[in-house]
Amino acid sequence: MAKQDRAIRTRQSILEAAAVVFDERGYDAATITEILSRAEVTKGALYFHFASKEDLALAVIDAQMVTDLPAGDPGRSSKMQELVDMGMIFAHRLLVDPLLRGSVRLTLEHGSTTLNRSSPFNGWTEVHTRVLAEGKERGEVLPHVNPADTAELIVGAYAGINTMSAVATNRQDLERRATVLYEHLMPSVAVPSVLARLDMAPGRGARALAEQERLRRSAAEAEAAHGVAAVGVA
Repeated sequence: MAKQDRAIRTRQSILEAAAVVFDERGYDAATITEILSRAEVTKGALYFHFASKEDLALAVIDAQMVTDLPAGDPGRSSKMQELVDMGMIFAHRLLVDPLLRGSVRLTLEHGSTTLNRSSPFNGWTEVHTRVLAEGKERGEVLPHVNPADTAELIVGAYAGINTMSAVATNRQDLERRATVLYEHLMPSVAVPSVLARLDMAPGRGARALAEQERLRRSAAEAEAAHGVAAVGVA
């Protein structure tokens, strides 16, 4: 078990180091030598986990979908708040998560054509489509809204503001741009009663993450209490 844990930590260290290099250099200019230096691992360790630079870059790209999505709590008050939270959390995490920044750089950059950069776009579109469809079933979404088409529009528009913010301010204003996007978009998506309750203000990403952490702690405490009670009964 200890050996397995060490291997998991080594793989994560390599991914994070590679993300930093890819974010700074781009895919074509990044070198395995610099990644090894930043990760402080041997070439053998890197190639044990990743067959090539391309394989490593694809793993960094795929890490974009292994982020803190809003909790899919069946009792959640609003699926449309969940929709907004996906973008606001993403904007917040781009400021603090080097792995996510490297993933986004690889996804959006124009350079080598050997990388398949479509997986995050497809993944985020699928997630947005599902949340919109669930929201429509709950009566939160206006009747004319097509979930799949709207999901593509949101993901494409978000990629656009992300690129603009990266070039203009190194993403320092991305949360504000996301707020403006949702303030213009959501009136065409959400029914008025739901729209009036949406939190789309800058800083929502950090607030949503804090809510998630509170829910996780409550769930863990409830599970622990249940385990103690079960032992007592036995």
